[in-house]
Amino acid sequence: STPLGITRTARKSSLPPTHTDILVTSITMATTSSIRTSVQLNGSINTGAKSQCAVKAPIRAARRSAVATCSAKTSVQKFVSEVAERAQDAGKVAAAVAASALVAGSANALTYNELQNLTYLQVKGTGIANTCPVVEGELGELKLKAGDYKVQKMCLEPTSFTVKEDAATDFVKTKLMTRLTYTLDEISADLKVGSDGSVAFKEVDGIDYAAVTVQLPGGERVPFLFTIKSFTAKGNLSQFGGDFLVPSYRGSSFLDPKGRGGSTGYDNAVALPARSDSEELEKENTKSTAVLKGSAVFNVAKYDAGTGEIAGVFESIQPSDTDLGAKVPKDIKITGLWYGQIV
Repeated sequence: STPLGITRTARKSSLPPTHTDILVTSITMATTSSIRTSVQLNGSINTGAKSQCAVKAPIRAARRSAVATCSAKTSVQKFVSEVAERAQDAGKVAAAVAASALVAGSANALTYNELQNLTYLQVKGTGIANTCPVVEGELGELKLKAGDYKVQKMCLEPTSFTVKEDAATDFVKTKLMTRLTYTLDEISADLKVGSDGSVAFKEVDGIDYAAVTVQLPGGERVPFLFTIKSFTAKGNLSQFGGDFLVPSYRGSSFLDPKGRGGSTGYDNAVALPARSDSEELEKENTKSTAVLKGSAVFNVAKYDAGTGEIAGVFESIQPSDTDLGAKVPKDIKITGLWYGQIV
């Protein structure tokens, strides 16, 4: 279900083994300071923390790629316990526990420096390239002086895709049909902090879109373009939210099975010339590449003042593919982890 004109680097070919170990029953983040969430952890928590894990070189480079193993108690497990002790109010506890749970769900959780030290063969086929870096060390709150900043190396790693089939139903769980190429990475943004602690965030550039397809319980497949293009948000140092643009899943030069396109191809179905102007075929004949809108909320869970690294959880709601205007888009809710570096 990948649209024409979109090419992305092949990242991996195997599923992370522990993504299914964690069931996040509900994560609801509002633009207010109240955040309610319930998280159920099933199984053990495994990460690729540097102090407890060793990346094993492949025995035979032609047959195996390196794997990361971990046996001792990881920093993420310590992070989970630190969250409950450090957070003061119920809202912060809920957000921080949700963040730690999602971090734990990453099969190959490595820091930024650890990821940079891996070779191609050590990354190939492990699922590491589809994960965002984690922030280790003591839990800290984001504290910045008033001024203009840059956010670099921003990464968004979805951990859950749910779809709202129609206005009368709730979001339902889906099955991911796309291979692990849906993480957004290398995103840069402008960050402005006011004297009152207010925050203005604006996305500038990067790999800020990814074609994804999920399958509903009934078998219907829903393609969409996961993105945060031109994301503009306001809030405070702990949470900010806003709107972003969702480009058309397919371009205007894409031709449907009847040879119809937006900027090229036939104007109508060639086999039905007498009915070319009928109302029932109008949506199919008139292709639309209109840009839609989505919204997202980002919550800050951890900040390292020494390195400028920041991490947390996000939730976005955006429309699905419209088949160039022929279908009514469905609402897609995406929750996951995010990472960035403030400079």
